[in-house]
Amino acid sequence: MPQGATELVQEGLIVPPIRLVRAGVLDEDLLALILANVRTPEERRGDLGAQLAACTVGAAGWRALAARLGMARLDVACDALLDYAERRVRARLAPLEGRMGYARDCLEGDGLTDTDIAVVVTLRVEQSTLRLDFTGSAPQVAGNVNCPAAVTRAAAVFALRTLLDDDVPTNDGIARALAFVLPDRSAVNAAWPAAVAAGNVEMSQRVADTILAAFGNAGIDVPAQGQGTMNNVTFGGAGWTFYETLGGGQGGSASGPGPSGVHVGMSNTLNTRVESLERSTPLRIERYALREGSSGAGAHGGGEGIVRAYRATTACTVTLLTERRRHAPRGVAGGSNGAPGRNLLNGEVLPAKCRIALRAGDVVTIETPGGGGYGTP
Repeated sequence: MPQGATELVQEGLIVPPIRLVRAGVLDEDLLALILANVRTPEERRGDLGAQLAACTVGAAGWRALAARLGMARLDVACDALLDYAERRVRARLAPLEGRMGYARDCLEGDGLTDTDIAVVVTLRVEQSTLRLDFTGSAPQVAGNVNCPAAVTRAAAVFALRTLLDDDVPTNDGIARALAFVLPDRSAVNAAWPAAVAAGNVEMSQRVADTILAAFGNAGIDVPAQGQGTMNNVTFGGAGWTFYETLGGGQGGSASGPGPSGVHVGMSNTLNTRVESLERSTPLRIERYALREGSSGAGAHGGGEGIVRAYRATTACTVTLLTERRRHAPRGVAGGSNGAPGRNLLNGEVLPAKCRIALRAGDVVTIETPGGGGYGTP
């Protein structure tokens, strides 16, 4: 997660689709190439070994299922799950036929400049298909907040999934009910050699936020905005590195208040346990708590953000890729905005995106955004 990268090749080793294991034999030369490009090769070897073990178990399960059912029946069952999800999505969209909505939001700079980067969505429901037009979104930028079309598509699937009942299978049948207009070489449809690391974690959040806002403007009930960022924090020094994302406030909704201190939107990670972090890195957690007063007021208020303070016990660097530091998560239906986030070094405010050299004893504090409120308080 580098800050300031302007090309994909600056963001790490690019590994094309290639077999790490062939006919059950691990390619030690390829593994050695990968491990030569990381600070903690033994830890990464363990990670890859765990992933390979999971793949092995998964493959064995599929073979056993195929042996029990037969491939013909298994193929039909897989197709039926996709078809079922598609039918459920189109049935949900059918009563919304003809609805149209528009929304505009932005990212707070690309890490090289602080200029807002527009994300624009016009949507309409037509023939039980959700059509999303991103015309008007910013051109591809120099920094690494661009995202490939696949990430924009994933954010749209997420947003559409929020309209569905819990029992709808989450599979690619949902995407069959989506149609896109994506401007070429835009920040939401990046092309080689654009840098994209923060696009996956931050632009994806804003794409989802903007689609949900367009739903609201089309008369579809949606929650207030949540924190809208993953709050990416990366520390590194000689022989060690640590990366995590942080939760914040979710927006309130018609069904109740937003939860506090949770990962929101296009995120599926958990917090790192303090004991694990402190045992494996020269960092100490000075404070970890809910950020009182950060939630937006409403009939159903937003959730609180969190405060997490790291003390470095040795010289190192920290890289921050964060959002919603200038533009607060919006309330809806008369609800108040949540509080924007803040990044601090020894009490002094840092930019939303930065890379800072730390001395032993320095304290980096991340205050994550609160969720917006729903309804007039």
